[in-house]
Amino acid sequence: MKVVSSKDFKLEREVEYGTPEQNQAVKEIVAAIKKEGDTALLRYTEQFDRVALTPNQLRVTPEELQAAYGRVEQSFVSAIQAAAANIRAFHARQKRNSWMDLQPDGTILGQIIRPLKRVGVYVPGGKAAYPSSVLMNVIPAQIAGVPEIVMVTPPSTGGKEGIDPYILVAAAEAGVNEIYRVGGAQAVAALAFGTESIAPVDKICGPGNIYVALAKREVYGAVDIDSIAGPSEIVVLADETAEPAYVAADLLSQAEHDEMASAILVTPSQSLADNVAAEVERQLQELPRQVIARSSVENYGAIIVVESMEEGISVVNRLAPEHLEIVVEDPMGLVGSIENAGAIFLGAYSSEPVGDYFAGPNHIIPTNGTARFSSPVDVDDFIKKSSLIYYSKEALLRDGKTIIELARREGLEGHARAIEIRLKNEGKGGDGYGEQ
Repeated sequence: MKVVSSKDFKLEREVEYGTPEQNQAVKEIVAAIKKEGDTALLRYTEQFDRVALTPNQLRVTPEELQAAYGRVEQSFVSAIQAAAANIRAFHARQKRNSWMDLQPDGTILGQIIRPLKRVGVYVPGGKAAYPSSVLMNVIPAQIAGVPEIVMVTPPSTGGKEGIDPYILVAAAEAGVNEIYRVGGAQAVAALAFGTESIAPVDKICGPGNIYVALAKREVYGAVDIDSIAGPSEIVVLADETAEPAYVAADLLSQAEHDEMASAILVTPSQSLADNVAAEVERQLQELPRQVIARSSVENYGAIIVVESMEEGISVVNRLAPEHLEIVVEDPMGLVGSIENAGAIFLGAYSSEPVGDYFAGPNHIIPTNGTARFSSPVDVDDFIKKSSLIYYSKEALLRDGKTIIELARREGLEGHARAIEIRLKNEGKGGDGYGEQ
């Protein structure tokens, strides 16, 4: 793992969202689903997943959900239940209610908050099966009050029984009972536009491969999406008190995600930098996903040695990482200086996987520097808001001329006259105000 100074490290990272060929392929898939519905959906499932299904086999049955419990360990069921309880408790504190403000003149102003009606959750399958992501997507939507939550996940070459049982158990524990065995860009398009078997949704969320990400970008506007996620990232800001073995392990916990994941240590301590570099190499030798993690740390990882902790904080804020660990003697003392980070982990024992799986905050977090302006998935992602305006006659007579002034300054005479006709009708607009 290379050790560099901050001036020698390029902080801005450019991530390409697919090749021209991948983008064109996704456009064609989405267009085919819109035109052909189930016919195209089944064709692509056989082509890409090598699983031949009939329309009646698309939806997972209640019996299959129940049978999945017999294919997983009881310890996993207990773990997913405990994690779900923590995630539910954390997100429950985010829920907001509609409000109204009755003013002395009888005017009522307010905001009506309603849940989205139908949300689609994409869950990867195969080697990238993440049961924890089921909870992180579904539970905030449930707390928001979404009445219909549908999940799609690709079948494997194992055929009808090929859906990962851990995903099915997580879905069952989260309370999802509408699940379809389809994946890829075709599943995203089916959620967005609907087919004979799958009703369209209002929003699509959940991680996936490049084709899923491109499909979400393609259908955005017809439906809402959570984000177009880039490769996973971790930055560890540490001083000389940090344990090198802990820091190295946390860097590798993200590097093992994929070859384009980014793992970076920022420290003013040259000795920590050297020891972490050696520890990363040692731990890599024993990591099952060594090839992936090594490619990540060699191509997108770095240990950045800074002159001071103040410079380190500046580097962190420019990187705006998805995950930030602060492993210093007084981590709480630095929190106020962090402007850009998706999730902040404080202290030696707040390892990033604690947040990924169990603590309660959402692990779907902005990547690729977008923590500068966006936030982790939460309950607000599954609601919509309507403004409420009830203007009393007294208020309109008082404010009408001001509204007319603003409308005419923008050249919108129809707007002005909509107010003026009411003032004249009430005997308050006959003073010649606004005559051309």
